[in-house]
Amino acid sequence: MRVVDLIHAKRRGEALSAPDIRSLVDGYVAGRVPDYQVSALLMAIFFQGMDREELTVLTEAMMRSGEVYDWSDIDGVKADKHSTGGVGDKVSLILAPLAAACGLVVPMVSGRGLGHTGGTLDKLETIPGFHVQLSRARMRRQLQKIGVAMAGQSEKFVPADKKLYALRDVTATVESIPLIATSIMSKKLAEGCGVLVLDIKVGNGAFMARAADARRLGKTMIEIGKSMGRRVSATLTDMNQPLGRAVGHANEVLEAIEALQGRCPPDLERVTYALTARMLTMAGLAASPRDAKRMIQRAIGSGAALEKFGQLIEAQGGDRRVLDEPWRLPTAPREAVIPAPRPGWLGGFDTRQIGLAAAVLGAGRATKEDSIDPGVGLAIEVKIGQRVDKGQPVITVRYRKESAWQSASKMLEQAFEVGQEPPRPPRLVLGTLPASH
Repeated sequence: MRVVDLIHAKRRGEALSAPDIRSLVDGYVAGRVPDYQVSALLMAIFFQGMDREELTVLTEAMMRSGEVYDWSDIDGVKADKHSTGGVGDKVSLILAPLAAACGLVVPMVSGRGLGHTGGTLDKLETIPGFHVQLSRARMRRQLQKIGVAMAGQSEKFVPADKKLYALRDVTATVESIPLIATSIMSKKLAEGCGVLVLDIKVGNGAFMARAADARRLGKTMIEIGKSMGRRVSATLTDMNQPLGRAVGHANEVLEAIEALQGRCPPDLERVTYALTARMLTMAGLAASPRDAKRMIQRAIGSGAALEKFGQLIEAQGGDRRVLDEPWRLPTAPREAVIPAPRPGWLGGFDTRQIGLAAAVLGAGRATKEDSIDPGVGLAIEVKIGQRVDKGQPVITVRYRKESAWQSASKMLEQAFEVGQEPPRPPRLVLGTLPASH
């Protein structure tokens, strides 16, 4: 195999053979294939795409470039959920213990935030003592004992994706649907799950702004799952405003705790319950969505879901007292509000701008190596379609540095609009694509 020949072939729109794809991935991970040649191939894929067989082979080659988890010796259906990223999206913090309390085994491997989106690992690490790096043996013991683990990606876990993503990030090929799909699916299938529910965010705070692109991505990932014998479905959910009230890290953990206590904002509850119910029905633990909803409500009402989160925190070295003593979570010392400039109805958000403002306050990263401030964040006080008076707080801000507040406040003042006519509130769940079998 000569990589230059593969570049020529893909540039002409030809399909790459399975042996060539496997050889390319192995050679790149081993350092035998240089970045500049892979960069050229990624750009050719960006413009020419990949067919179903190419997608399946590339996903499997990436998946097998490192450790592949196998939990078949653990009783129960292994299931997980993946979100394409949003603002205020703390669904995983609620869903993982909730699904485990309903009887699923949830081996969740999560990531960190970058740009305007928040990361599950960053949020979990705001809990004092919480460890996200788990060995495979420790993860196995935890799954056997409590049925849920939330861990970070180790150096040995899908190293091909780590290298390829870093290259995509600097070659303007991140948005390629084939490359997004193979990146996500290689990691999620390496987790050892038989059931996977995809939460594809759509809107001005999502990577997929158009529903048509989101559906295309969902269908691509479902086809990959089907080719590899996994049950995969995709649900499209709205990201035209932050999900729930909290945007940040520690404050999102607190909102997740309150949700598990039965005090969940309606929009966050709707999305979380829909995704959890989908997991339960696909796994065969619930006969119908209505049956699944009853299971979810029992797990919340009985305290079983909250207790499962406590067990998860304790198992990974964290201080479970945060469940009853939220002051143990970090909080920035200063508070300010962004008021409504006029009376009217909240007509819309620039959700991406809100995420970027949170990053300016210290809640985000410009590069993966940057540190974050877990105590800063925002609270969204008004949702689209609600009436506001002049001067009424629309966004409450917790901040630490005055200079950061001055920059973020200017961004936030431009991040929402107040109109004279009530708008139609956005649909939260935009549709579900049929599951693969």
